[in-house]
Amino acid sequence: MTQERTQERPILLYSVSHAVYVEYNPAVVDVARRVGELIKQAAPWAVVEHIGSTAIPGCAGKGIVDLMALYPLGKLGATRAAIDRLGFQRQLVGHIFPEERPMRIGRIEHDGAAYDLHVHVVEADSPESKSLRRFRDVLRSDTALRDEYQAKKRAILESGVSKPSDYTNAKGEFISAVLRQG
Repeated sequence: MTQERTQERPILLYSVSHAVYVEYNPAVVDVARRVGELIKQAAPWAVVEHIGSTAIPGCAGKGIVDLMALYPLGKLGATRAAIDRLGFQRQLVGHIFPEERPMRIGRIEHDGAAYDLHVHVVEADSPESKSLRRFRDVLRSDTALRDEYQAKKRAILESGVSKPSDYTNAKGEFISAVLRQG
């Protein structure tokens, strides 16, 4: 692959693997910022936010950098296309999201390490965007709850769950309970 091609499509093929527990890595903040900038260049109308465990300082998880690409009403197709041009791929395994609410996957190299990426393409003013942001913000502000979440995820993996979709489903009850709180 030529250098020009790499700059045009900086996102690499996603590495499908079993769910594993990864300690928090502060480098994910720079990775999320870099990928967010790439998405903003490709889709200037989008707002990109870092979500998921890697967006919560000190929170261990699967180590996948989750981002939320928020698009204005009527811009779903254009946002999907812009993200795809960067090299992001459609999911082929796991909890596959529909094209009306897609998630794109990819990988990026940063400072000699490779990071798996999930980009959730979500309408800006949707209830889901508010829930994703709220869950992140609640865990950022409550270290005891963050630690409880980490313990839940560790217990899921120690129970033998290794398929990413099973892992996601198993932690869903915890996430729902947090979102139901005041």
